[in-house]
Amino acid sequence: MDQNKLIDLAWKARENAYVPYSHFKVGACIALKDGTFVQGCNIENAAYGSTMCAERNAIANMITHKDNKIEKVLVITTNGRVLFPCGSCRELMMQLDESAAQIEILMSYPKVKTILLKELLPNWWA
Repeated sequence: MDQNKLIDLAWKARENAYVPYSHFKVGACIALKDGTFVQGCNIENAAYGSTMCAERNAIANMITHKDNKIEKVLVITTNGRVLFPCGSCRELMMQLDESAAQIEILMSYPKVKTILLKELLPNWWA
């Protein structure tokens, strides 16, 4: 898996964010186990419940293309800070596939540090 490509694609996805209220752009990139990459950006809405997280947007894009085997996830903000996926996105990822607990979440760059999804979502109910 090309980690530099993961980072570059997350930055590029961030530029497409639709954030007329917060102006807080977020981009996400998911590396799939087959070597492909899927991007997403956050999309805001005045009806807050209709807002989409960047990582959930990438997951929807992934599922649309008939895949659910995530290897690694990166979420990056306007100022270049790396974020963890929110609770809703963690829950969605955990339910995708039996090996989801082993999804790697990139925590920082350029010094690469990762954490497993099961560490961000311990004692998951299923």
